[in-house]
Amino acid sequence: MLAQADGTPISDMAPTDARAMYLAMKDAYEVSIGKVEDLTIPGPGGEIALRLYTPVAAGGGALPALVFFHGGGWVIGDLDTHDALCRTLANESGCKVVAVDYRLAPEHRCPAAVEDAYAAICWVEKAGASHGIDVNAIGVAGDSAGGNLAAVVCQMAKAKKGPDIRHQLLIYPVTDTKTDTPSYQAFGEGFFLEKRTMEWFIDHYVGPDGDRADPVVAPLNAENLKGLPPAYVVTAGHDVLKDEGAAYARRLEEAGVDVTYVECAGMIHGFFNIKAMVEAARGDVARAAKAVAEALA
Repeated sequence: MLAQADGTPISDMAPTDARAMYLAMKDAYEVSIGKVEDLTIPGPGGEIALRLYTPVAAGGGALPALVFFHGGGWVIGDLDTHDALCRTLANESGCKVVAVDYRLAPEHRCPAAVEDAYAAICWVEKAGASHGIDVNAIGVAGDSAGGNLAAVVCQMAKAKKGPDIRHQLLIYPVTDTKTDTPSYQAFGEGFFLEKRTMEWFIDHYVGPDGDRADPVVAPLNAENLKGLPPAYVVTAGHDVLKDEGAAYARRLEEAGVDVTYVECAGMIHGFFNIKAMVEAARGDVARAAKAVAEALA
């Protein structure tokens, strides 16, 4: 489970302590990359930090962009906790990856993270060309809570009629706030991401007065999913979020969206970004990145 070395679960920690613990847990493994640039852009609540990754094999022309939102329950995580994964996605897809350091809860509750995520995509569309990005080939991606943000901003972009997002890669995404599904019952304890941890995240993100059923929090509850970008949805076989990820993929497909759904049997939540599981996950990551490359080609 997500816990300190002494066994204290994250759900018993202050958010600031949980962030430090999560960063310390980061498995350092080297992934060579063509270029990394740290940028800041204007955002609705102040400057937003971005990290722009250019793949090793990049040529001289403009490249598609994958805007990436890190996981961490909207409370923990940052550009550094997901640096290796972003490097890998850039190299495997041949796309530039733009990682977004959105505002975290509970200091900034929903919809602050969503607003930052949407602002980042708007910036990529408007200013990306000056950074070697093909602004007509933009996709979004995220893991866990980041997958939630990716799904939500696709719905926002549809409602606001832009930016044009051509693909969404949702990696074991949070799509609902209910914690009573069969996968929660089966994997709610002892499988890295526990039920009590998710409830702690949701409490901090939504707050006591927030609407947990709002599609801005729970994109599975959106009334109409027609017209959303093609999706590649990944779930882990031993993950509390498996059922809601699968349910979102089904709803997208029922709405006529082109969907590829992949359940990675035997895997736990977070396996795309855990060093000990990198070798086992290599094929899954490569297939997801290939789907991005094909969608944005």
